[in-house]
Amino acid sequence: MTYETLLYAVENGIARVSLNRPANLNALTFQMIDELRDVIAKVGADDEARVLLLTGEGRAFSSGADLASVASGDMPRDDEGKADIGKPLETHYNPLVLEMQALSKPIVAAVNGIAAGAGCSIALMADLTIAARSAKFLQAFVNIGLMPDAGGTWLLPRRVGSQRAMGFAILGKPITAELALEWGLIWDMVEDDQLAEASHKLATQLATGPAVAQAKIKQAIQQGGVQSLSEQLQLERVEQRELGLTHDCMEGVTAFIQKRKAQFKGR
Repeated sequence: MTYETLLYAVENGIARVSLNRPANLNALTFQMIDELRDVIAKVGADDEARVLLLTGEGRAFSSGADLASVASGDMPRDDEGKADIGKPLETHYNPLVLEMQALSKPIVAAVNGIAAGAGCSIALMADLTIAARSAKFLQAFVNIGLMPDAGGTWLLPRRVGSQRAMGFAILGKPITAELALEWGLIWDMVEDDQLAEASHKLATQLATGPAVAQAKIKQAIQQGGVQSLSEQLQLERVEQRELGLTHDCMEGVTAFIQKRKAQFKGR
């Protein structure tokens, strides 16, 4: 696929994708969502890509759904001719979010500016989100009479608790990167001019890490939110046994004993 709304490249194990509609604050279109889904499938199938680094071009990560395209009539209709806002969630946004979660490789989001609406949900759906100090996060849906989507209502209470999630969603006011970090909504915050370097360093660390262990950690953390302690202990026993048989585990133990840096192979 040739990408018209994204920039994409793979180098040194890092698959870097930038939302590339800077004149529109990287507002999400159906085409952009489809292209993002294609990137995720491509990264999943590419042995050279060990981590996905997602960011935005220009002064925004993403301002959310492109309301201009919605207002112009680019919206599915139901049998009565009424706009069906739920349909694009079913056909575009929801599959994207599920595919992000299912990707076995880590996803890092580098939030360089405003992340609003579905753009906010996508940024926070990454496994590790790092933000520039000037970045802001906003669930603006209530300001136009809607509710958070793209996984927002599932993600927020799990990250910050029900009271903060409720206030963030129902008041429709932005929060700063500093507050997002304080709440535990994101992994890290850096000065604006350090974001590119810091996010690349984080992605490099992941790209050179033990890929099999990373995939199982991602899956186990996700399962931990829905399983009982007994079920999770059983999952840990099974997965830990498998990891103990990998090349990377043996290399990690050997490197520790020899007091050297481990050279992981992702197997």
